[in-house]
Amino acid sequence: MKIKAAVLREYKKPVSIETLDLEAPQANEVLVKYVHTGFCNSDLHMMEGAFGPVPLPLVIGHEVGGVVEKVGPGVQNVKKGDRVIVPWLVSCGECPECLRGKSNICRRAFYPSLQGTLFSGGLRMKDKDGAPVRYQTFVSGFATHQVVDARGLIHVHDEMPLDQACLMGCCVPTAWGAVTNKANVQPGDSVVVYGAGGVGLMVIRAAALRQANPLIVVDLEGSKEKMAREFGATHFINNSEEDPVPKILKLTGGVLMDDGEFMGGGGDVVFEVIGNSGAYVQAFWSLGMSGKLVAVGIIPYDETFALPQTFLTFHDKSVLGSLYGSISTHLDIPRYSEIAVRGDMMLDKLVTNHFKLEDINEVADALRKREIQGRWVCDLD
Repeated sequence: MKIKAAVLREYKKPVSIETLDLEAPQANEVLVKYVHTGFCNSDLHMMEGAFGPVPLPLVIGHEVGGVVEKVGPGVQNVKKGDRVIVPWLVSCGECPECLRGKSNICRRAFYPSLQGTLFSGGLRMKDKDGAPVRYQTFVSGFATHQVVDARGLIHVHDEMPLDQACLMGCCVPTAWGAVTNKANVQPGDSVVVYGAGGVGLMVIRAAALRQANPLIVVDLEGSKEKMAREFGATHFINNSEEDPVPKILKLTGGVLMDDGEFMGGGGDVVFEVIGNSGAYVQAFWSLGMSGKLVAVGIIPYDETFALPQTFLTFHDKSVLGSLYGSISTHLDIPRYSEIAVRGDMMLDKLVTNHFKLEDINEVADALRKREIQGRWVCDLD
């Protein structure tokens, strides 16, 4: 069948909207009509080559809600007409990581994901010249239809609109899992969030519902303060205008000494949700004694930054990576969906704009310029 999709052919260049040939689903695969796809900062990272030399061309996008149109042989978990979330992770369920409940780092998933194939290693898309086109993390969300691995799919809650359900593919579990699974934020913990984009707002919301206090948000764009506070922030710091670290230390109980340095203070948990090396350094210096820096944002693969190991040890601090919120997709995403349909997540306010596939390069440019608030969602139907 013919589909329309956003194809990345060269890093740091706009994607092209192309007509592709899509094969029928094979054993344990499903054809899904994509309805809504959220534009995530990771899609921009992919366009700019930040994840390394992933083979091209590929169809970008990884945060999808859609409807099953056809199932291949052996598929039993979904049927035609089911509304589904298409997570960007497909795990084997058998490797040591999966058996330990760490399916978010399934060792068998990384290679096919980075090679741009289905879990089986298969490819189902071809361009007009008959050349294969690859997947972004098993999903390739900016397309009208896609063939995907059946075992990755999750049913959408009956009461959830698909333009909110698509956020369950990445934005929501990445954030909520970081707060509840990785950081285990407790009532009264002082929490700092660097970055108030889509995932950052969900981190704020999850921490607020866990009764974090104070809940301090740092962003370069002062225009994001209103949404940050609406989602639960108690304080907002515009770090394009001031150094956030001294203010954070003061807000969290630090005392300014005669030599101009602070004694004490700092966050119990600090989340970096931008993917910026400079923000990571600021986030580290924002930590209190025995504080946890949770790394949610992904910096380019060839970048590094320096942290003072002396203080890491003497202050008993931790730096924790958090991939996909350390979730188990089929357990945690349905639980998050129950929270969302009660309105507690405020997903209706998180989705601030809808756009068409043909506008995707303009959306990428707006995100690059930090002009997007909340989450923008592509309407593919």
